[in-house]
Amino acid sequence: MESTLKSFRDGESVLDLSPRSAVGGGVEDVYGEDCATEDQLVTPWTFSVASGYSLLRDPQYNKGLAFTEKERDAHYLRGLLPPTVSSQQLQEKKLMHNIRQYEVPLQKYVAMMDLQERNERLFYKLLIDNVEELLPIVYTPVVGEACQKYGSIYKRPQGLYISLKEKGKILEVLKNWPERSIQVIVVTDGERILGLGDLGCQGMGIPVGKLALYSALGGVRPSACLPVTIDVGTNNEKLLNDEFYIGLRQKRATGKEYYDLLHEFMTAVKQNYGEKVLVQFEDFANHNAFELLAKYGTTHLVFNDDIQGTAAVVLAGVVASLKLIGGTLPEHTFLFLGAGEAGTGIAELIALEMSKQTKAPIEESRKKIWLVDSKGLIVSSRANSLQHFKKPWAHEHEPVSTLLDAVKIIKPTVLIGSSGVGKTFTKEVVEAMTEINKIPLILALSNPTSQSECTAEEAYTWSEGRAIFASGSPFDPVEYKGKTYYSGQSNNAYIFPGFGLGIVMSGAIRVHDDMLLAASEALAKQVTEENYKKGLTYPPFSDIRKISANIAANVAAKAYELGLATHLPRPENLVKYAESCMYSPLYRNYR
Repeated sequence: MESTLKSFRDGESVLDLSPRSAVGGGVEDVYGEDCATEDQLVTPWTFSVASGYSLLRDPQYNKGLAFTEKERDAHYLRGLLPPTVSSQQLQEKKLMHNIRQYEVPLQKYVAMMDLQERNERLFYKLLIDNVEELLPIVYTPVVGEACQKYGSIYKRPQGLYISLKEKGKILEVLKNWPERSIQVIVVTDGERILGLGDLGCQGMGIPVGKLALYSALGGVRPSACLPVTIDVGTNNEKLLNDEFYIGLRQKRATGKEYYDLLHEFMTAVKQNYGEKVLVQFEDFANHNAFELLAKYGTTHLVFNDDIQGTAAVVLAGVVASLKLIGGTLPEHTFLFLGAGEAGTGIAELIALEMSKQTKAPIEESRKKIWLVDSKGLIVSSRANSLQHFKKPWAHEHEPVSTLLDAVKIIKPTVLIGSSGVGKTFTKEVVEAMTEINKIPLILALSNPTSQSECTAEEAYTWSEGRAIFASGSPFDPVEYKGKTYYSGQSNNAYIFPGFGLGIVMSGAIRVHDDMLLAASEALAKQVTEENYKKGLTYPPFSDIRKISANIAANVAAKAYELGLATHLPRPENLVKYAESCMYSPLYRNYR
């Protein structure tokens, strides 16, 4: 990936630490009350004494009925609560019971967001303890529907909205956010939300959801996370004509106007929060995603989850799958449907890992990877009409117009879908993969579920139970000819929370490709023999905090090795240190 992006940076590498990165300002990394031990008393109000009524309405400190008799007297809560004192465990039990009563997934999403807005620690306790059940609610696939209807379900702001109206004042806008010690920012412009297209300002559901997972799964403090939506308009006519739409009612700004706004934002972020704030670009359209990553990769701590996070999680799944399908990574041939930011990002990271194993130039490794876009197989005769990020994949070959023909001619051992178009892995395509391979590896990665290239049931049925299958959104186990098949979920939530924690705890100042490979390797190692027996190529999400700690340790180790870490001296045991840094959602005892 770095080798591709360097060509757009005049050969500059993230390891060069460009002098252009020298922007003043920033704050110290302060962990605040989370440095305290669990049994240590903390003061919920730092700057002023507030009434109990205010305390109950502050989600960061509210405990609801869990306030003890002593706390009710000390913090003016007497009479504001019913007399019962309830434990956090009992509160959790009651809320999970209530959430399970809803039959419509979007109602569950709204209930979870309401909880986050009134009792932060209970929200994260629920999410951590019931991650496999609630992850599809707060993240994909339900978050996609939430973004589509965000204007209707919007109640109160959960992040910063920076529109063209704020041009020239973005630094002032950042200062309006109440938290000063920000470590992770997730920012979107809403142009390519999942596989749903341009949702404009309503894309805010994605940064909010991603950062909830940073805290729940990766242990980054909620107060250190900032969701941001850059609103430059939308080309979605339905939204522009929707009376409940909450964003700018104009067509998308492009060109200089767009990039000037983004540059002001990136400059203000570093000025306000310092060199070590991680900016994660999320759901930008292809033409902007690569441009922004190339432009700011050498001057800021930036990460694109759609390009780099997706690549890392898919590579981990492919590496783990080798135990089931056999062979080494360089021995396999890959065919992608979809040549956008996800597809080319995955392809480049797989090629990097191949090069690392074979010591061959990356140009040689790329020859084992083929991509199909809307116009057919990407070949050298199309080079002049290709977008810049597709050009490295234009190999010498006759034109091929359909995916089915590409499967029959290229004879891939691994088929990967990142097209954002549902039902494109047809019965004929899966049958062709099965005819070529004893155990075909089929990854249908597009989100949400409606956009998946095929379902788990289709993959197992059409391959007569021979396929190893993983998808972007979750599928239930499938019964086929008396056997139960479990499909893996190639979900970015495996990677980005632990990756972010590794960045934060090492004080890294740049993201390098080797750190992505380190994250992939750590995830692949977490797959157990028991998982393999079920045909799984990813570990269960129930172990995600442990998985994230191991990923964070591996990423941090690589940052230290590359000289990009600033938290010195290096901790002796990085896994234990990662666990010690992780946010705990347990209630604190107040003085």
